[in-house]
Amino acid sequence: MTEAVTRFAPSPTGRLHLGHVHSALQGWSSAKASGGRFLLRIEDIDGTRCRPEFTEAILEDLTWLEITWDGPVRRQSEHFGDYRAALARLKGQGLLYPCFCTRAEIQAEIARSAAAPHGPEGPLYPGTCRGLSDSERELRMNAGETFALRIDMEKAASRAGALFWEDDLAGHIEAQPSGHGDVVLARKETPASYHLAVTVDDALQGVTLVTRGEDLFAATDVHRLLQALLELPTPRYRHHPLLRDAEGRRLAKRDKAQTVVSLREGGTSPAEVRRLAGF
Repeated sequence: MTEAVTRFAPSPTGRLHLGHVHSALQGWSSAKASGGRFLLRIEDIDGTRCRPEFTEAILEDLTWLEITWDGPVRRQSEHFGDYRAALARLKGQGLLYPCFCTRAEIQAEIARSAAAPHGPEGPLYPGTCRGLSDSERELRMNAGETFALRIDMEKAASRAGALFWEDDLAGHIEAQPSGHGDVVLARKETPASYHLAVTVDDALQGVTLVTRGEDLFAATDVHRLLQALLELPTPRYRHHPLLRDAEGRRLAKRDKAQTVVSLREGGTSPAEVRRLAGF
């Protein structure tokens, strides 16, 4: 078995719950079984939602669960330069453009279209700002207007050509990035989107096997495209089924899934928490 370098990459926006533990153990067990390495990354790039106290709580919970990691913890908030460099490279290829639309304006434009195209996450951005001239873009940016950086997906997908990736459970997959539309790669308040940051981080950390929930399966299309454009290696993937409750609902923070700290304070042992998480 090839040594796997895997990672667990939670966002510190709340306490870990059983769904997180299930995902962490997917990567940890794969690394240990292959004699590889298990890395920990804190995805705290969104300063409006992430909290330092939750970062410390994540480390505390994992330590209590006896889930160990190799090497230093990578905190995204300490590596903005890596994401800016990737954005600069994409900009140099002529693949980025500023979008000045507010979310309300985008929704209104979509509502006016009788046949708005849809992607994995809902209606696609209608391309309102894609056709702006360079002079108008520069004028509006110099005026201080808020904007996001979007990738011109049609141009990017055409440049990259046919792309594929391997999933341990689903097999050989052809990427379909065009179905996601002109996704945002950076905003004023967040210097890199999830798509860009996770792609750059996995490459810089030498991740060879990405284990994550099946809810992120479609996002891999965008990540595979960015790997090709930035000339980054492509890891293997394993998009595992999500841990669900007795009614079949996925365990999530927004649904107040049972947290590790509440189980611990209730007298549950680490071994029992791992069993509840499917291990």
